[in-house]
Amino acid sequence: MKTWLTFDLTAIEPEEGAPAPDRVIFGDPKFLTWNFEEAEGGIYAGVWEATPGKWKIVYDEWEYFHIQFGYSIITEEGGEPLHLKAGDSMVLRPGLVATWEVVETTRKDYVIRL
Repeated sequence: MKTWLTFDLTAIEPEEGAPAPDRVIFGDPKFLTWNFEEAEGGIYAGVWEATPGKWKIVYDEWEYFHIQFGYSIITEEGGEPLHLKAGDSMVLRPGLVATWEVVETTRKDYVIRL
């Protein structure tokens, strides 16, 4: 077994998805997810891409991500909008309740801990 892993998007087929219909605020957002790693302790790493739309997010997990391309806006309940573009990185913590709006198709790489 290798002790390292690269994120080669041509190596695996992405999973298709979308937000739950009751969470969609507008648009018809679609997701592609290339999940490259599922490690002990509930750790996941991969790449996620979403098309334009807006939906509610509720986080029970911890997530670090880095935006590769696109433009999105995250707005925490009662908070100010946070505009995300290529090169931005952030951590989302358990308990986050917000909206995620994809203005331009957005791709991020991520590490999630359940």
